[in-house]
Parts: sequence; C-alpha cells; structure tokens
Amino acid sequence: MPRLKLHREGHLVTRVGWLRAAVLGANDGIVSTASLIVGVAAASSGRGEILVAGLAGLVAGAMSMAAGEYVSVSSQSDTEQADLARERAELRDMPEAELEELAQIYVRRGVEPGLARQVAAQMMERDALGAHARDELGITEVSTARPIQAAMTSAATFSVGAALPLTAAALSPLPATAIAVSAVSLLSLALLGAIGARAGGAGMVRPALRVTFWGAAAMALTAAVGALFGTVAA
Repeated sequence: MPRLKLHREGHLVTRVGWLRAAVLGANDGIVSTASLIVGVAAASSGRGEILVAGLAGLVAGAMSMAAGEYVSVSSQSDTEQADLARERAELRDMPEAELEELAQIYVRRGVEPGLARQVAAQMMERDALGAHARDELGITEVSTARPIQAAMTSAATFSVGAALPLTAAALSPLPATAIAVSAVSLLSLALLGAIGARAGGAGMVRPALRVTFWGAAAMALTAAVGALFGTVAA
C-alpha cells in the first residue's frame, strides 16, 4: 500500500482579517481622494487649492480609517471576550451541561449521539474553552478580532491609495487635472480589485469591474457638485 504523503494546506481564508482592511483602506483612499480632487478641480482653477485639498483628504482619511477600524474591531473584540468570559464561567459552574451542549452541536452536524458525546468529552478534556469557542461561538484563530492590525493596515493602505490620485494631480497639466486623476484612479481601482480578488483566491474580472464602477460613480457625482458650486460662486 503506498504511503500517504502529508502536505501543508495554505487556506486563503487565513488572510481575511488583514485583506479586508487592506482592500477597504486602499479603495477608500483612491475613491475619496480622487473624488475630492476632481470636485475641487471642477470648482477651482488653482493647482494649490487642488493639492491642499488632496493632501488634507489623505491625512484626514488615513486617521479616520485608523480610528474607525480600531473602534469597530475593538467592539467586536470586546464582544468576543465577554462571550468567552461567560463560557468560562459556565464551564466552571456546570461542566456536565456544557458537555451535553457540545455533544448536541456535533449531533446536529451529523455525528451519532454516542460518538458525539465521546468526541465532546475528549475535546473538553484537551481544551474545553477552545472547543466551545470554536464550535459553539464560532470564534477561531482566523476570525479573532485584531483591532491594532486592522487600524494600521487600513491607515497604511488608505495613504498609499490616496497618494495615487494626488500624484497624478501634481504631475498632470492643470487643465487636464480632472481627466488625469480620473484615469489614474480608475485604473488603480481596477488593479486593486483584481489584486484583492487574486489574494483571496477569487475570480478577478467581476471584483475589478465592481470597484471601478462605484469609483467612477463617486468621481462623477463629486465633479458635478464641484462644477455646480463653481458656477454658482462665479
């Protein structure tokens, strides 16, 4: 009988924590900064105002993303810790009930009742809290909230994303600022959608088209607002 070869499996779901924050940050950086620049360019003829607005959008957006991610993911972490504390107390005060609860979870998944109880007993003997966290609460190493990681990833990728339209605005001829920024941003969004999908193991075409469409819509709307207020101000 041939020997089975063991192999390491690299599941892409392990990337979901930082990948979500990275894609969100970069996408928001490109869209919000490009939209801001295009809107200001439509309302103003000065390069200084355009670049100051773009730079202010980069700094404010990066800080906002970091703070928002930290607060939201911290809330998730607080909820996880509260559930774990409650589960720890229940394991201490009523271990038999918790054993039966875990066994019933396995039964609902298709395991024969007697075997399910044996499995539950062995799992709880090894790591009772870990077994209940994973199978009852759905808390795993992959899904555990990491506020600092999410905040830093979002802020960094937002800054990188925002730097692309800002650089295009700084290097393009002033009359073509809006067109250059829009073109660079849409290409960057398409590339970002494809890279994010590739990193997550998904198809690249639909994510790229999706993110490009919404980016174009955001820039078109802000350009219209900028043109309207620029006309009114004039």
